Amino acid sequence: MAPSGSGSIRRRCQRVLYWIPVLFISIIICWSYYAYVIQLCIESMTNVGEKVVCLICYHMFFIMFVWSYWKSIFTMPMNPSKEFHLSYADREQLEREERGEAQQEVLRRVAKDLPIYTRTMSGAIRYCDRCQLVKPDRCHHCSVCDKCILKMDHHCPWVNNCVGFSNYKFFLLFLAYSLLYCLFITATDLQYFIKFWTNGLPDTQAKFHIMFLFFAAAMFSVSLSSLFGYHCWLVSKNRSTLEAFRAPAFRHGTDKNGFSLGFSKNLRQVFGDEKKYWLLPIFTSLGDGCAFPTCLVNQDPEQPSTPAGHNPTTKNIEGHPFPAKPLRESQSHLLGSAQSWTEAAGDEQKDKLGMNNPAMNIENET
Repeated sequence: MAPSGSGSIRRRCQRVLYWIPVLFISIIICWSYYAYVIQLCIESMTNVGEKVVCLICYHMFFIMFVWSYWKSIFTMPMNPSKEFHLSYADREQLEREERGEAQQEVLRRVAKDLPIYTRTMSGAIRYCDRCQLVKPDRCHHCSVCDKCILKMDHHCPWVNNCVGFSNYKFFLLFLAYSLLYCLFITATDLQYFIKFWTNGLPDTQAKFHIMFLFFAAAMFSVSLSSLFGYHCWLVSKNRSTLEAFRAPAFRHGTDKNGFSLGFSKNLRQVFGDEKKYWLLPIFTSLGDGCAFPTCLVNQDPEQPSTPAGHNPTTKNIEGHPFPAKPLRESQSHLLGSAQSWTEAAGDEQKDKLGMNNPAMNIENET
């Protein structure tokens, strides 16, 4: 009982410590509100028109910034649906099998009817032994949350949450509005910051709030601009942070552009089809997080061209043809009728492939 009790206390302490970065950011936000609204606008600005305009604009940026930050923190990450979990019988059979080929055959049978097209680097079915499920495309196990997260981008300590399919739009808007918030403060505080060094401000506590406010806003602007620019580049390429560091592996091999559909469609996957909601922290991302449209690139150069009137086929790494499979109905509007998915060949071919390929072992990814 003692080890279990100590482990429980340790986990509780860790959960409390995880909130320290969020508490730090919250304190900075509250102080910046006091310093800008009270000390700068009300106490230091003498022009009434300037004061009104600054207060109105400031509160617009402040509301959008806090709203998107709140949604990034408290939107629960989405986990794989029940169809990706192994049944009790499948789990028992997987545990009984000792050979990697036999275990992989169990997983191939489970994943046969699932919309899964990515593999591990060795070509095996992506399986999480902690969650006991077949991982959907772009899904990864978070060691902090101890869960599999759909379209996981990264675990962010500043929001104490996993950034993934359910809240990536909110996180991106949080970066955008926090950058605009800091730039607005820097721009409107600049003239008073200069007055501080030229002794143009009255000798009150407001002058120190104005000085530190400018320094804090300017420094955060630099760091946020680089981070926001990086994530804008990721959105334009339809990649997650994890995929940027390690390209996803498909049947035909790794492909860093495997999920890229073109700039416009990549943007719509995150922000949705209705542009009027793009700037609001409201969930509008396309899809269900378990299946994603993909473009089939890096085809086998030796693959013969498809005759007219026939369905195209692709090849896996062993040269076996895979009949084309159309997109789900909910995803077809992203790619159009020209794109297609690939699925596994018949059971006989898969059995042969599993026995002949020694690399087809269970490979757990975190």
